[in-house]
Formats: sequence, C-alpha cells, structure tokens
Amino acid sequence: MNDYKILSTDKIKVGEKIGYGAGDTASNFFFHTFNIFLLYYYTDVFGIAANAAATMLFITKLFDAFTDIIMGSIADRTQTRWGKFRPWILWVAIPYGIIGYSMFANPDFSDGGKLIYAYVTYSLMMLAYTAINVPYSSLLGVISSKSAERSTLASYRFVMAFFAQLLISAFVWPFKDILGGGNEALGFQLTMGIFAVLSIILWLITFGTTKERIVAVQKPKALKSDLKVLFKNGPWIALVFCGLFTLLNLGVRGGATVYYMKYFAQVSDEKLLWIFDGVAIFFISGTIAMIIGSALSKPLTMLYSKKNLMMVLTALHGLLIGLFFFIPADAYWTMLIVNFFATLAIGPTPAIVWAMYADCADYGEWKFKQRTTGLIFSGVIFSQKVGAAIGVGIAGWILYWFGFEPNVEQTESALLGIKISFSLIPAALLFLASFSVIFYGITNKVSKDMETELNAQRSEGA
Repeated sequence: MNDYKILSTDKIKVGEKIGYGAGDTASNFFFHTFNIFLLYYYTDVFGIAANAAATMLFITKLFDAFTDIIMGSIADRTQTRWGKFRPWILWVAIPYGIIGYSMFANPDFSDGGKLIYAYVTYSLMMLAYTAINVPYSSLLGVISSKSAERSTLASYRFVMAFFAQLLISAFVWPFKDILGGGNEALGFQLTMGIFAVLSIILWLITFGTTKERIVAVQKPKALKSDLKVLFKNGPWIALVFCGLFTLLNLGVRGGATVYYMKYFAQVSDEKLLWIFDGVAIFFISGTIAMIIGSALSKPLTMLYSKKNLMMVLTALHGLLIGLFFFIPADAYWTMLIVNFFATLAIGPTPAIVWAMYADCADYGEWKFKQRTTGLIFSGVIFSQKVGAAIGVGIAGWILYWFGFEPNVEQTESALLGIKISFSLIPAALLFLASFSVIFYGITNKVSKDMETELNAQRSEGA
C-alpha cells in the first residue's frame, strides 16, 4: 500500500491559482523590499555603518537558514483539519506583517542601540518568514499530483510575485519622499505600514482559497529516515547548489542596485507622471520584464525541458548582467535596455525552478517510497538563505573595503566597488548556477514515468 493518497484529480480552478499566487505577492512586499532597499535603509537612513549592517545581515540570515530544515520537518509532521501546510499560513500571517513593519519603525536610539534593534527585528522577521514561507512553498508539492498543473500554479505564483515587485519598484522610492515629506525615515515607515496590511490580507486569502490534495495515510517516518532519503535525491542536490549561487547573485546585486543608481549612474531627475524619477523607472522597467518573462514560463515548458530552460536562461542572464561593468555612467538608456532584456531572460526561471522542486518531491516518493515535501522545499530555502546571507554580506563588505561613505560624492575606488558588485560578481555566480543544473536528472521522460506510476500507486492507497 502506498503511504499517500489523492483526494481529488479535478483541474484546479483559476480562483485557487490566483489565491495561491497571492501568497507570494504578500511575501514579496517584504522580501523584495529587503533585496533592493534594506542595506540602503540601514546605511543611508537608519545610520548604521556599511560593514556593521553587512555583518548583521550575514549573521542573522545564516543563523535563520538553519531554522528552515527544522520548519520543514515540523510542517511535514503537522496534522490538522486544514492539512499540513495551510494552517501555518493562517497562524503566522499577522505576526509576519507586524514584525515586518517594526523593522522600519526608526526608533531614536544610539548607534549601538540601532544596531541591536536591527539585529532583533530582522532576526524575528526571518523567523516569521521561515514559519510562513516554508509551508507556503511546500504547499505547491501537495496542491496537485500533476506536474503540468504545478507548473501552471508556479507561473501564477511568480506573475503575482512580480506584481508585488512592480509595486515596490514603482512606489517605494517615490513614496518615501511623498509620504515622508522629504523625511526618508518617515517615508519608509509609512510605505511599509501599507505593505504590512496588504500582506496580512493576502496571506489570509491564500489560506482560504487553497486545498491540499496529496495527503499521507501513514504516520511520517523519523526525521533521520527523511534526511537519509533527502540526501539521496540527486536532482534536489543539484537544485540546492543552483539556488545557493542564484541567491548569492541576488544578494550581491540586489544589495548594490540602489548604490549603483544613486552614486554611479547619471540619472535624470526629471519626473515621469510627476512621480517616477530615473531610479524608479529603472526598477519599474526591469520588473515589467520579469512579469512578461514569468508569463512565458508555461508556453516555454511546453516546448522545451525545464532543465534546459534553466541552464540556458540563467547563463544568458549572467552574460547580460556582466555587460553592466562596461556601460558608461552617462549611458542611462543603455542601462535600461540591457536591464530589460537581462530580466526578461531570467523571468521564466522562478516558476520553472519551483515546479522542478515539486518534481523532486515526486522523485523521492517514486525512487525511495518516501515523500519529504516539507524537507525538499525547506532545504532549498535553506540554500537560498545561505546564498542571500553571504551575498548581501559581500555587497556591504565590498562597499566598506572600497571606501564607500554614505550621502557623499564617491571616490573612484568606491565607484569601482559598486560596479563590480552590480555586474561581474553576479555574472560569475549565475554561470555557476547554470552549471549546477547539468546534474539535475529529471528529464521529461522521467517526469512522465514518475507521474504515471505514482498516480497508479496513490489510487491503490485511496
């Protein structure tokens, strides 16, 4: 008898797909803000030294990464009338919004007090992020038994995630000035208060509209047994390394982006539609490209294998990112064009790779008769957090080593450090991520064989 059964094989309705995607919209109201603005907020607004902020982000993220495995194990063993993963979304939604907002409350502390406050609030936020995002990501692995359906769900998820990123790219930079009346600290505080409320509402929508369809009919095995199976899962290991290098890239480049636009690029101060300046337009155009790219993920996976798409698109993204090292400071439109096509190339990959993670959960059940959905996703999130921790640390440390000083004209050395962080280092990391996918062994044929055999076994266990 199989250890799992399928509650329903009905086609998932659009409302549930949108509801599932709403969770990543909620997540990105904070996650994407952190990627782009947090290091800048800590150094130029809150007043923490670049090396201290980088070290704080590195230490807290590295510590938090180890909680993902624990959370994955807890989620796999959760048994409620709502399922394994959905209840965590309900329980953590409100704390997630409140703690995220508190990071930008800007208390009037001493320099040491500000650093301690940053350590405490960011650590709490990362714990809340783990407690809600590991179950949310794992939900993709049990919401449907069909690989193609999961690919569609992942596409919805990331289109809606990029919608949040568009809002952040478009409005955080101008709104901090509009809402704050020139006071950046107050502007960040009010803007993030709006995002906090929206994130809570959207998480609750995700909980209320989704359903778990692959359920266990046996008690889960011991954690030691789960871990043994996990580390036999070759495709999963390949994606762990891919996620590590990808998030290293995101941490380094994301941390350097605002500095690149503020201190290196010669951006026009003219406003578009009275709101958006050159910095905001750079963010907006890139995010629009990501949305277009994400919408292409489904048709692309119908034509090409997920593995080949990940390898080619990631390498192409790295090549285009590397070109930024050679773009002159006054070539703003060239920056916009290269950034648009670079983000267009990488746009389909988030939906593709998260569908690949779900296939890894199937692979473990198919190959070893043991499904470790929570651990599969938590392990990948662990690698991503380690990558992001090291990446944002690298960005901050490079700024410090090359002589960066906030809110002043930068030296040639400091500008070189900003350019390297924004281009060459991310490009190298993306080539390593692309190379890692070579070892992902789930081809289209293997995926079809798995789905056929697993569905037959689960029907017997129903």
